[in-house]
Amino acid sequence: MRTLYIDPFSGVSGDMFVGALLDLGLDLAKLQHELGKLDLSGYSLSASKVLRGAMAGTKFDVRVAGELVEPPAEDATPSVAHDHGIADPAQADHGHSHADHGHSHSHSHSHSHSHGGAGASGPHVHRPYAEIKALIEKAALAPRAKERAQAAFKLLAHAEARAHNMEVEKVIFHEVGAVDSIVDIVGACIGLELLGVEQIECGPVALGGDGGGYIMSAHGRLPLPAPATLELMSGVPLRETGVKKELTTPTGAALVRALASKFGPLPQMQITKTGYGAGTRNDPNIAIPNLLRVTLGEATGAAAATASANEQDTVVELQANIDDATPEVLGYAAERLFALGALDVFFTPIQMKKFRPGTLLTVLCEPAKQDTLIECILRETPSFGVRFESKSRVKLARDIRSVKTPWGEVRVKFGSHRGELVSVHPEYEDCRALAEKHRVPLRQVIEAARAAAWPAKT
Repeated sequence: MRTLYIDPFSGVSGDMFVGALLDLGLDLAKLQHELGKLDLSGYSLSASKVLRGAMAGTKFDVRVAGELVEPPAEDATPSVAHDHGIADPAQADHGHSHADHGHSHSHSHSHSHSHGGAGASGPHVHRPYAEIKALIEKAALAPRAKERAQAAFKLLAHAEARAHNMEVEKVIFHEVGAVDSIVDIVGACIGLELLGVEQIECGPVALGGDGGGYIMSAHGRLPLPAPATLELMSGVPLRETGVKKELTTPTGAALVRALASKFGPLPQMQITKTGYGAGTRNDPNIAIPNLLRVTLGEATGAAAATASANEQDTVVELQANIDDATPEVLGYAAERLFALGALDVFFTPIQMKKFRPGTLLTVLCEPAKQDTLIECILRETPSFGVRFESKSRVKLARDIRSVKTPWGEVRVKFGSHRGELVSVHPEYEDCRALAEKHRVPLRQVIEAARAAAWPAKT
């Protein structure tokens, strides 16, 4: 299985990620062609070989309206950095959100007004997260590239919302910043698909800001790492560098968190090629080259055996030991957890201290839901603490389609392994509604739906 290992020894940003893939051999013309499937205009791409310290890498650049999207000089005084809720957004520096780093990334705020709509042009148009989500969904991209891009933007929007205490749907990205972020995030996911990458793992991440360091904003100095970056790095292993500059941006953190199925050392693999993506900064006073290293190869041994399905992702497992809750309280907590987006909730009988019988509450969730669900557990149960751990998950590739039965249509989940259909599962609620409406046994409806979905297997 073709595997990519990300080594963020000097951090990661969206442009560095794409640059690293180009350094591996990704064709810029093919990348540009695929990005052309997005309803997005007014930008151009370029790539060039550069030196960062003594090491060479590929610098990926995005120009919007003919201007290079880059941060201001580090000794400059920015007019606006993170400008959430600034009095006059038209005065914002729309090219970038942090003043003191060498990468480009997303920029969001919570303005209630807007400067134009989706089809408008000019430097002060804004794009809500919901619009970006629809933009990606409508594009005729490869399904896996689209799914990876949606996952990254979802994580990014949730992190910004938590960091700035707003609703996810109210997160708005400046158009210049949004074009930059869309191209970086979607471009990275397209690049992975063009390179045939099936599995992605990542090493410990260097965030920057070690021992201090700040970024300038409209509200004054903010500590490094950036609030959204820290939100995204929850549960991810980190590494110290002693660098007080920003090394990992929110966009880079979102890509790593959405794409990597596992965090740890270089996996067992037969290496094909190594690539380096360059950031903007080239500071001779910083000993660590401003590069992101990626290694491409074929998984071998246990790594190849584990990566045996079409899809992998990362989920968070939350657990709490409880010995003083009634069944009613536990049942209500489970209902609330599902309502808040838990993937699964279950209880296991356990024996606790002093031989007291207790209950182990286990919750599986997407990384973006972790904080919300932990808060729910602490509020709705008597538990004094919650353990959490990121875990890799192998899944069947899935698709939901409707099939016809004698009583009406039923949605069916189709599961495939390496292109072969191996499982069909009729949706219970659809079958139940038809069974009650037509007064036929539920089992009869389920069997009819399964036969319609998978006639060769029945």
